[in-house]
Amino acid sequence: MNDAWRSLPTPAVVIDLDTAARNVRAMARQAQACGLSHRPHIKTHRCSELARLQVAAGCRGVTTAKLGEAEVMADAGIDDIFVAYAVIGADKVSRLLALARRCRVSTAVNSLVGARGLSDAFAAAGLRLDVLIEVDGGLNRGGVKPGAPALAFARALRGLPGLSIRGLMYYGGLVYDSHDPQEVRAFARREHDDLVSTADLLRADGFCMDILSAGSSFTGKTPEELRGITEIRSGHYIFNDCGQLDVGLAGPEDCALTVVTTVVCKPDAHTVIADVGTKSLTSDTCHHRPGYGMVLGHPEVEVYALNEEHAFLRTAGENPLQIGEKIALIPNHACVVTNLVDEAYGFSGGRFDHMLKIDARGKSV
Repeated sequence: MNDAWRSLPTPAVVIDLDTAARNVRAMARQAQACGLSHRPHIKTHRCSELARLQVAAGCRGVTTAKLGEAEVMADAGIDDIFVAYAVIGADKVSRLLALARRCRVSTAVNSLVGARGLSDAFAAAGLRLDVLIEVDGGLNRGGVKPGAPALAFARALRGLPGLSIRGLMYYGGLVYDSHDPQEVRAFARREHDDLVSTADLLRADGFCMDILSAGSSFTGKTPEELRGITEIRSGHYIFNDCGQLDVGLAGPEDCALTVVTTVVCKPDAHTVIADVGTKSLTSDTCHHRPGYGMVLGHPEVEVYALNEEHAFLRTAGENPLQIGEKIALIPNHACVVTNLVDEAYGFSGGRFDHMLKIDARGKSV
């Protein structure tokens, strides 16, 4: 972008559409070269316009975290949706059933209680739901352990009339503590090995293992290490953020989302205060970077604290930022930022192009 963003009212979320499109094309091309489909996680942008961009680039449908996101994507014409979250409770099961009547939908199962609830509802409706067994990738956030525990769980599901087991889902969340691309590659190999060995075990027992779904936003950038699975679900690759910068998986020129803010106070020579806080910029931290984002053009400035409406920025020496100056921040975690605004400013060719509606904002149920 040129300096056109300096005319925006602040705080403002800005998406460089050219950079986002380049990131989407690159990921799709790299995945395809390694025999992988890409089913991107749309919780990063929660924007049906960007989801359609991803599908048009060759992505195989989308992944959502919640049913609310899935319903918005279906409304926008996305017809192949994976809900990567356990659907528990009669209210959510009925919504998933309604969604299945509108488009191709699948979900993950990680408990017998959840699986029975889905099976009962879909069988009563005369339908079968495609499911992936969730395999824990070390984060202990959900899913059954790889290997024998996954086989035992699959056997417990065998015969449930409303379900069709299609394969496995894996999320290797420990990768986000990596220091460099070499560590990311090691995690990707573990991801591959856990998933493929577990699939081999279940396949030998007669289970369908057509879909092996993994590939975080880190390991998805090493698709050559994932050959042998079938799809990746990378999400925030479309924007990138400080988490990607810190590990060497992206450069500032690859970061499509920034938050523009205005300096409103300079209480001393080292400190300035800007008009953006936790309501517009995520308070998530990075594993290997202090503060709450990177100031474009001023890497020496640390965003050391946030409250609701203020960001506090300091330098060891004289702070170069002045009252009234507008700056652009790369957030630590881009996925959170889009859920804080109804619309984002879309730029193309260095100039404002149009507003992007974040139409799945707040759809967390």
